Amino acid sequence: MSGDDTMRNCATFEHASSPSAIDAPSRGALLNAGPAPGEPLGRIGSLEVRLALGPSEIAAAQEVRFRVFHEELGATGTAADTRERRDADRFDDVCDHLLVLDHAIEGPAHRRIVGTYRLLRQEAARDAGGFYSSDEFELEGLVARHPRLRFLELGRSCVLPAYRSKRTIELLWQGIWAYVRRHGIDVMTGCASFHGTIPAAHAEALSFLAQNCRAEGEWAARAVAARHHPMDLMPSEAVNARAALAAMPPLIKGYLRLGAKIGDGCVVDHDFGTTDVLIVLPVKTISSRYIAYYGAEADRFAA
Repeated sequence: MSGDDTMRNCATFEHASSPSAIDAPSRGALLNAGPAPGEPLGRIGSLEVRLALGPSEIAAAQEVRFRVFHEELGATGTAADTRERRDADRFDDVCDHLLVLDHAIEGPAHRRIVGTYRLLRQEAARDAGGFYSSDEFELEGLVARHPRLRFLELGRSCVLPAYRSKRTIELLWQGIWAYVRRHGIDVMTGCASFHGTIPAAHAEALSFLAQNCRAEGEWAARAVAARHHPMDLMPSEAVNARAALAAMPPLIKGYLRLGAKIGDGCVVDHDFGTTDVLIVLPVKTISSRYIAYYGAEADRFAA
């Protein structure tokens, strides 16, 4: 997955007051059918979130990704099709593409797309020869230790500048939560990025993550040896937690609030100009207040 917090994974979370947690449907019901393309997974005002209907909408989502990743943020590399002005790779064919559309925009549906998130389920990753993030992190071992759990990789998320608001992000997460419930997902994973290719520039934040948030035991996962950069760059007594958190992209802080842990080591992605860390988020560890907050509205779209 390939910065500021919009690069490849653009999400931020707000603290929410906490109604009681919603009850999850049975696992059997979840696995019977996932959300169908075109079926609404959430709505806020004129904005709607749903899965892409077909090739034209996937291509339009790739155009949005190109505008954000390559034109705005300066990414380079093989994912950029400059002639078609699309950000695309081989994983697009096996992923589900979550879309935010603004129905206040005139024209066909594929021209109303203002945000997108790419969702790669474990069985689709198997057919594709692995997860996208496997080029950076040793996900196979993590998955193998949990043969009864279903993994979902989140990536390639972006929102057009005019729509980078709380309600757009909330809508994306309504859609993700409805998708997670319908597919019986147990673990969400994927990369989150710091802007720039020099890990030392983020020494305090990376050190805080390594010292306080590392995934351990059955959830441990490490950057691949050839790309591994140490994250523990400062002694713990020199790390100011408040300053470290303030220096983190909103995406990473949001994942931490949800209960995520961080893999061992970071990876420099020169194509996207980022320093990546691995997010490991078992669904069972998500705080009930966030489940209630994102799920209360998504619940009616998940059944």
